[in-house]
Amino acid sequence: MISDYLVVGGGIVGAAIAEGLARVGEDVVLLDEGDIALRAARGNFGNVWVQGKGAGAPPYANLTRQAAHDWADLADRLGSDTGIDLQFRQPGAAYICFSEEQLDTRAAVLARSNEGAAIQSRYERLDRAALAERLPDIGPSVAGGTYCPDDGTANPLHLLRALIASLQSHGGRYLPHRKVEKVNRDGTGFSAQTAAGTLMAGRIVLAAGLANAQLAPMLGLRAPVRPVRGQILVTERLAPFLGCGTNFIRQTVEGSCLFGESSEEVGNDDGTTLPVLTDTVKKAVAAFPVLANARVVRSWGALRIMTPDGVPVYHSRDGAFAVSVHSGVTLCPFHTDGLITHIQAGSFDGPEFSSFQPERFDVQNN
Repeated sequence: MISDYLVVGGGIVGAAIAEGLARVGEDVVLLDEGDIALRAARGNFGNVWVQGKGAGAPPYANLTRQAAHDWADLADRLGSDTGIDLQFRQPGAAYICFSEEQLDTRAAVLARSNEGAAIQSRYERLDRAALAERLPDIGPSVAGGTYCPDDGTANPLHLLRALIASLQSHGGRYLPHRKVEKVNRDGTGFSAQTAAGTLMAGRIVLAAGLANAQLAPMLGLRAPVRPVRGQILVTERLAPFLGCGTNFIRQTVEGSCLFGESSEEVGNDDGTTLPVLTDTVKKAVAAFPVLANARVVRSWGALRIMTPDGVPVYHSRDGAFAVSVHSGVTLCPFHTDGLITHIQAGSFDGPEFSSFQPERFDVQNN
């Protein structure tokens, strides 16, 4: 099978890029390992999160804020094209703090995230009384928080389904159960070897999450990513009580609550541990005592794709591209649209990508 583009990786990032290419008329094949993959979307909170991102990295702050601004259009377009409700809501979100010291630190991070950024983030520092106006059910141990009106949420599984459906409706091909074992430069194009056979294309995009670390060097690309585990619990459906999102508790459209904020360096272990789950529940109940009697119905672990500094890496070389991103949901509008123009142009070498190159991690020894 020969196509214009092969996109390796059937998670949200790969599906977004493949959908964007198909929508502009490119012949694209999306290769997906399937649900056995260490897929970040399975454990994704679905946050469209702005506040605090890009502190010390203004280009990333700008990219994040523009993407969040574009999310409503993306949700409308995919909903109209596929009939799938992405459950996108943008009521803002609060970052909950349990001490004045924590609140000071958080406010400083948000102030720093605006330094040098062309697109300024709107945020407020809220004392306990002001936060209680937005979230009346906060517990007595909550000192206050920060609030950003640009934050929102979407259903990541609905998003993934919609991207693949839209890809197919625009003539793109989705091939599940195609784990890519090896990629090569093959003459003037590229090949991807799977157990089901070899596929070829004029260009190739690696968006395979953690697998990028192994695949990218085969094409002279770099993808310095590592797994960071997060553990999540979900409750039974509850009556609505969260007027906006928070940094570690999200109430879905159906009423269930997701808890989670852990960050662990444990390799590819995507399991759960009782101590972390216990701490997560204690923190959630401290923030919102109304949750004390809620029944937890399941828990799971999932692996985030993390670069050394948390900022995306966009790398290209002679028709091959590697996209290594943690914030796949937030940046989805960019990956379906703005990024596509650069892929069609042939490289990520322009000035807008200078801050996202892997060379920033190179240590210079003078």
